[in-house]
Amino acid sequence: MPLDVDRIMLGALRTETRMGFSWHVQPMSAANAQKAYRCPGCELLVEPGTAHVVVWRADSIFGERAVEDRRHWHAACWRVA
Repeated sequence: MPLDVDRIMLGALRTETRMGFSWHVQPMSAANAQKAYRCPGCELLVEPGTAHVVVWRADSIFGERAVEDRRHWHAACWRVA
């Protein structure tokens, strides 16, 4: 398996507590960000090619529902959420 330099540089999946819940936070590198998403923090687009974080509730059972509940945030918006 090749070394994933982007993951090493940005950090691995972590768990954070915000808004009274635990959240999984996964960094997404600019190279891997290939679609546009609406950031729930600022309501602006996270454009393709923009490094950001993917966030979902830690108490979700990973499966179809957890995948649907993931949200793509600008990293700065997530920091102040």
